[in-house]
Amino acid sequence: MVEKWLALERPNPRQEEFLNSACKYIAFGGARGGGKSWAVRTKAKLMAVRYPGIRMLLIRRSYQELENNHIRFLRRELNELAEYRAVARQFLFVNGSVLDFGYCGCDGDLDRYQGAEYDVIFIDEATQLQEEWLRQFAACLRGVNDFPKRIYYTCNPGGPGHGYIKRLFIDRRYEAGESPEDYLFIPARVTDNTALLRAQPDYLKQLQALPRKLREAWLEGRWDIFQGQFFQEFTDDPAHYADRRFTHVIEPFPIPREWRIYRSYDFGYAKPFSCAWWAVDFDGVIYRILELYGCTETPDEGVRWTPDRQFAKIREIEDNHPWLRGRDIQGVADPSIWDTSRGESVYETALKYRLYFQRGDNRRIPGWMQMHYRMSFDDEGYPMMYVFNTCRAFLRTVPQLMFSATDVEDLDTHQEDHVADECRYFCMARPIPPARKESGRLPADDPLDLARGSFGAWGR
Repeated sequence: MVEKWLALERPNPRQEEFLNSACKYIAFGGARGGGKSWAVRTKAKLMAVRYPGIRMLLIRRSYQELENNHIRFLRRELNELAEYRAVARQFLFVNGSVLDFGYCGCDGDLDRYQGAEYDVIFIDEATQLQEEWLRQFAACLRGVNDFPKRIYYTCNPGGPGHGYIKRLFIDRRYEAGESPEDYLFIPARVTDNTALLRAQPDYLKQLQALPRKLREAWLEGRWDIFQGQFFQEFTDDPAHYADRRFTHVIEPFPIPREWRIYRSYDFGYAKPFSCAWWAVDFDGVIYRILELYGCTETPDEGVRWTPDRQFAKIREIEDNHPWLRGRDIQGVADPSIWDTSRGESVYETALKYRLYFQRGDNRRIPGWMQMHYRMSFDDEGYPMMYVFNTCRAFLRTVPQLMFSATDVEDLDTHQEDHVADECRYFCMARPIPPARKESGRLPADDPLDLARGSFGAWGR
């Protein structure tokens, strides 16, 4: 009976690698149509038989997604060796193994997993869950037994958890307590999934017909481009760090003394504060050369530094860093730091440390458009904005920002957008015109053509 139940179709090489992997954290996917759901169900069945009494959890964003992608298949496949208990949302195997199903679409859904213990957790479409949720599910991976302790993630580029999955499995940048040998990424593309291509031969053509950005994410599995990405122009291509074409990220270099240096600042206490220093060359190209970001190891959590402590640190950096020392640095900041309704303003504190700011133009849509204009490549592949690859806060947060669900021109303000806010204040202080059309004329109704007016407090 077991042999009949375990009769499996032949996995493709990527699925086989997933089934055989014994790392603690395994991510599988990267592109659409890679056969991820089949691999998850198959791995769960194999582990249930191999380890009698094991406890497993399969998570998706909604229960309906679980029903459509997993439960309806497993009820047919497991009808002889496992009982499905609909109220408990679990399969109970004859050998005592358990496969629970859970969903998480909001913070409140996490309450039902408080104190839960599992040996193996499958998080399907993990990038659709927020980072904090993914971390809390990882805390459920425990138990005093000899069963393997593993988390299997399936994932595509895009979604609230994109940055977390990308950091761990694509960029392989690890924080304290994270061991690189525990993490394995197995890429999967639709071209690996011969079963799908036989059943739906037009699926590959459908992906190939998508717009370029979406095609690169869904077909090629590009993690620097994904659906809903707010700054879709942003590109980090190490192959072009030297010639600076078709990339916004470059290696640091000594800043010429003739170039001007500026400072941008966004205040935060419970949320992170962000301060950056920008160099401007003779062509008006801006370079993000240095940053100070007040964030704990938990994303979007501030270090709770007082304004005094923040400005003391900024003063120390400007007095000692070789790129900044001895320079006359102008600053721009969110106008909220001039607020005196609760006593001394944040700006008055800055003045004590000889740090001077101009009131930033904090109009959101024009500010975002200035960043879009800066990131656009000219005909030869050069942008008007570069970021040193040492500016980790920018590289972690800005590329992951997504469009708002309620305002099609704005980004989602529930994200970690403090670096982006500070960046747009600076871009609005040095606005550039949008790219001109082939006719050489701008659209008559373009509300963001700042070139028709002033070029801001600091000129172009």
